[in-house]
Amino acid sequence: MKIGILQLNSTIGDYENNRAKLLAAYEQAVQRGAEFAIAPELFLCGYPPRDLLLRTDFIEANLNALNKTAAAIGAVPLCLGYVDKNPSRPGRPLTNSAAVLQNGKIIWRQSKSLLPTYDVFDEDRYFEPAKFTTPFVFNGRKFGITICEDIWNDEDFWPERRYDFDPVKELIAQGADMILNISASPWHVGKEKTRLAMLQRVARDEHVPLVQVNSIGANDELIFDGHSVALNRKGETLALGKGFAEDVLVVDVDSAPAQNISWPCKEEHLFRALSLGIGDYVRKCGFKSIVLGLSGGIDSAITAVLAVDALGADKVMGVSMPARYSSSGSLTDAELLAKNLGIRYEVIAIEPPFKAMEGQLGKVFAGTKPNEAEENIQSRLRGVTLMALSNKFGSLVLTTGNKSEMAVGYCTLYGDMCGALAVIADVFKTEVYDLSRWINRDRVVIPTDSITKPPSAELRPDQTDQDSLPPYDVLDAILQHYVVENLSKDEIIKRGFASAVVNDVINKVTFTEYKRRQAAPGLKVSPRAFGMGRRIPVAQRFRAV
Repeated sequence: MKIGILQLNSTIGDYENNRAKLLAAYEQAVQRGAEFAIAPELFLCGYPPRDLLLRTDFIEANLNALNKTAAAIGAVPLCLGYVDKNPSRPGRPLTNSAAVLQNGKIIWRQSKSLLPTYDVFDEDRYFEPAKFTTPFVFNGRKFGITICEDIWNDEDFWPERRYDFDPVKELIAQGADMILNISASPWHVGKEKTRLAMLQRVARDEHVPLVQVNSIGANDELIFDGHSVALNRKGETLALGKGFAEDVLVVDVDSAPAQNISWPCKEEHLFRALSLGIGDYVRKCGFKSIVLGLSGGIDSAITAVLAVDALGADKVMGVSMPARYSSSGSLTDAELLAKNLGIRYEVIAIEPPFKAMEGQLGKVFAGTKPNEAEENIQSRLRGVTLMALSNKFGSLVLTTGNKSEMAVGYCTLYGDMCGALAVIADVFKTEVYDLSRWINRDRVVIPTDSITKPPSAELRPDQTDQDSLPPYDVLDAILQHYVVENLSKDEIIKRGFASAVVNDVINKVTFTEYKRRQAAPGLKVSPRAFGMGRRIPVAQRFRAV
């Protein structure tokens, strides 16, 4: 049996273009001999549609797109994801469903059984789970068709399961001799390996071929990596889709030889994910170009490199905005980076408006010592400058703060946090250094001084990040335990960290929640990112004791 795997990038609500892309890929798979084709979860409307699902016109457009797609499908069936109406009430009005289309008609439907509500998922808010699941029979074979989470509950793989019901085992018990899974599985570092290992375990334990198609692309914070896969009944890999790129595969699940999988390094996957996140965000929001501040530091350098990879050098403008505390080395490094990347580079000094602000506030500030107020004025003037360029030229502003800074509030509201997309807001500072060395593996793209010099916001004389923060290797380790792993203060201290440092870091994380609530959307690349996957109240008084 030859299965066509249509690993495609859909845009939320762009029904016509999604449908056109789907049909082109379907025809390609048919021409290459596919006998049955599969496309990702909720492909027609895009994933995740969130509260667009509350709009009746959105649902009707989705159903119309399904009917129009069915009319264009021939003898080779296509299984794809869409939103259906729930015919059984009481219950939620919609279902996350799969349909099989053939010869101009919808010949079979199945709803998703397991609806995730953890991390970034909120499917139980909108969808009613399937009350039963049955195989689809085609050419004498029984296909067990599952939708994403339905396959993520294998009792032999997970030490703790979220659901009592296992749709895969239910389908196998009904005689399914192949498992198909249509997915929109968001990526984080290492997710591709975990997903493959889990799918291999399912195929091997159930002794059936397994084919999964996964979305690729980025929608707001979420990045989908593709890496669709076909496995034989031994759990061996027959084919693996491209990572972070569209792909169409046709695989004979009964006779194709097994492949050995060699994964790229973490930094390569991270780079490709972030580049995809930028490119899709810009294009899907209707922008064509990017503007960002270049400080001469490593964070803005990484962000600029990613922007060029995503859109091309001709679509990126880097702006240096010096003031009295900016070092000559920072200006040199920013200019050299722009030259290495071939991007437009502008120098717009903020010292004149900074002096004007000092004069404006001089009477009110009289008798006080300079502090964060004066420092933040500089950062906010840079934000104003970038937004002016954005408004004038229609460019999208990227913010350049990393996860370490965002965690402890080492960022300025309406200043360096000003922008439409926070590219590296889920990348710790230590990971930024790793990524910069990977970027420079063959030639110097990011100036060496940007990597080696002590990081500084340069908002006061001789300032460095470590004036108020522990070393980044210590800070990031504590943040990994506290933010990502949800460990308590005592658990972190027991791992060898000084209690005073742990207390300080946790307090900084707690007291700057209000900043993160106002931050630009950040591309999610870790198991737990700030934003939609971490929902902490701003007004709350719980403290680690």
